[in-house]
Amino acid sequence: MSIFNKRNALVGYATLEALKYRRKKRKAPRIALYLGLGLLSAGVLAALVAVLLHKRRNGTEAQELQGYAVGEEAQGESADEQTESSEPIPATT
Repeated sequence: MSIFNKRNALVGYATLEALKYRRKKRKAPRIALYLGLGLLSAGVLAALVAVLLHKRRNGTEAQELQGYAVGEEAQGESADEQTESSEPIPATT
């Protein structure tokens, strides 16, 4: 009796096809998982960039406003100094 007969060949072929199908079936969830993780990481990256841009924009506005306020105060102080210096100095004799 030979090991290589039609029945054993058919069983071997069916086994190989089942293994191929099983491997393909295992890849599908893995691919979906990788796609999901990729989308999640892209979303996190986009949120991080948005927060950084928001902070940067608010920071420059605050600096502009702060510089403007300091500019006014500096002008006010210099105007006060000018008015004080323009007043006549009383004589001390």
